[in-house]
Amino acid sequence: MEPNSYANQRIARISSHLNPPNLKMNEHGDGSSLTSFHCRAKGASPGFKVAILGAAGGIGQPLSMLMKINPLVSVLHLYDVVNTPGVTSDISHMDTAAVVRGFLGQNQLEDALTGMDLVIIPAGVPRKPGMTRDDLFNINAGIVKTLCEAIAKRCPKAIVNVISNPVNSTVPIAAEVFKRAGTYDPKRLLGVTMLDVVRANTFVAEVLGLDPRDVDVPVVGGHAGITILPLLSQVKPHSSFTTKEIEYLTDRIQNGGTEVVEAKAGAGSATLSMAYAAVKFADACLRALKGEADVIQCAYVDSQVTELPFFASKVRLGRDGVVEFLPLGPLSDYERASLEKAKKELATSVEKGVAFIRK
Repeated sequence: MEPNSYANQRIARISSHLNPPNLKMNEHGDGSSLTSFHCRAKGASPGFKVAILGAAGGIGQPLSMLMKINPLVSVLHLYDVVNTPGVTSDISHMDTAAVVRGFLGQNQLEDALTGMDLVIIPAGVPRKPGMTRDDLFNINAGIVKTLCEAIAKRCPKAIVNVISNPVNSTVPIAAEVFKRAGTYDPKRLLGVTMLDVVRANTFVAEVLGLDPRDVDVPVVGGHAGITILPLLSQVKPHSSFTTKEIEYLTDRIQNGGTEVVEAKAGAGSATLSMAYAAVKFADACLRALKGEADVIQCAYVDSQVTELPFFASKVRLGRDGVVEFLPLGPLSDYERASLEKAKKELATSVEKGVAFIRK
């Protein structure tokens, strides 16, 4: 290869990170994946292709930064309807192996998704003081529907992590979209409830005087208010709590999001802790895709654990997504009563999501 030609290719490759070209399909012309030249710069590490939809938002920006650091990510596609070029430029300067490329606006959505292994969806509007997650439904439901229609076209085999609230309804919306497209695989669709687990570990560690990294609190049910049920009877290391402590911890874990919304006084919701939790969960998905054994996390999924069609509980992850549902285990009287209350509200939220697509 001529020196000038090689230099020009290098310059074009660098420029394409910031200004994506019209992406070329594979040599078979079936649109199923991009050519290796467009997917990965020379020398990039082997790993997985990850897309973040809503990458310029309050959760999306720190989430994108943290995913750029993950050694299991080789290609990172950042999509949003505004401000993606700036976020892409900023993050692409980080000296980690993942190649970053930005996509702006609806007309580039499908290109952003082509050939992805993992898709993370933090897109949507945040909560403000006085709002519940259900108040976000009318806006975020339509956003999730549009994004999932593109996923079904461009990367139907990808693992999909849904963050957009209300998760109790948006995950059923995603499922209905995939069913309509004929691509639904319940093992590959996961609602991210990791922030509830992160908060539970933190708040319990504060009460016990432990390092949060040494605490494991299963959190089941859903991802809003009383549907969030921390199983304090199953805390590791095993601990006993007074009735007052159980009520305090349960209430704080259930209302942790409201605590942040009120503290920010109209300036946003839980974005940084949510990004941290989302990356922790995404890393678990990637480790499972790589073949690591015994990757167990709580997630809101198409479930067999209760009579409800969707439920958050501990699941084992593998190369195909969810490979096993772990049982709830023994519950205390307080937890059994709380579970019945949670299931009633959760059933309404699931039906609301299903009805949005079927109407």
